[in-house]
Amino acid sequence: MIRLMTGDNTFEVEQAVRALVVAFSGVAERVDGSTLELKQLPDLLMGVTLFADKRLVIIKNLSENKDVWANFGDWLPRVSDDIDVVLVEAKPDKRTATYKELKKQATMTEFVQWTDRDTAKAEKWVLDEAKRQGISLDTKCAQVLVRRVGPDQWQLFHALEKLALVDGVTVDVIEALIDANPAENVFNLFDAALRGDGAKVTAMVRSLEVSEDPYRLFALLSGQSFQLAAVVTSGQTDDVAKDFGIHPYGVSKLESSARRLGRGGIRKIIRAFAEADDDMKLSRADPWLLIERALMKVASL
Repeated sequence: MIRLMTGDNTFEVEQAVRALVVAFSGVAERVDGSTLELKQLPDLLMGVTLFADKRLVIIKNLSENKDVWANFGDWLPRVSDDIDVVLVEAKPDKRTATYKELKKQATMTEFVQWTDRDTAKAEKWVLDEAKRQGISLDTKCAQVLVRRVGPDQWQLFHALEKLALVDGVTVDVIEALIDANPAENVFNLFDAALRGDGAKVTAMVRSLEVSEDPYRLFALLSGQSFQLAAVVTSGQTDDVAKDFGIHPYGVSKLESSARRLGRGGIRKIIRAFAEADDDMKLSRADPWLLIERALMKVASL
């Protein structure tokens, strides 16, 4: 059997490969496809061993090896029935003849990186993984963890490993032990501005200056203002969450500000971020100063 696993969700790819290795009765062979030579293909795909009836061959990043990849499609019909070949490719070129042959002959699985639209899936996965690791975690804690870490499964997995070391997991424990990702920091920063807490805005900006890129953070803040505008103009929480891939929790947090500000207020916020964007592009001032100034305008509304 020939399998092709693709996609940028390296966690799920690794888990799928591991499941095959665990289910295999022998010792899996792992091959770096980027350094493979054409002369090695006969032994790799057709060779048998005296010590096992079946072989499991896992080849990673073969598409990076242009010469071998170009010829690999011709070898597919010759793969021995006693050999299971697993190709792991992050993003193979779908235009190549080898990929087209694999599409005809291989079992293909794509593992896509989760985004904010997959928050509900991430929360369910956290609960299941916590149970597997023997961690007592309720739904509220799972929601807070996903919101704090984001939907990246590797980061969620490592966060759960850290939480497994404590006796009882609560929201306070999560906030104390697990570092917030940039999106969560931005959410809290924008929320402080909406609540008119200028002192907290200044303190958070000073803290974020140490570790964050100002242009990336400004882009995330602009996204928050766009989400607020969507809530203001739509008025339908469920529609906004679905259409824009915003977690319902995030929408609910923006609703009170949306009602208070109205369309006039959101226009002023959008104008403040638009002015900051222009000033950044023209390097009129330090980007952190421009970010703080835009947020202070929001806080003054």
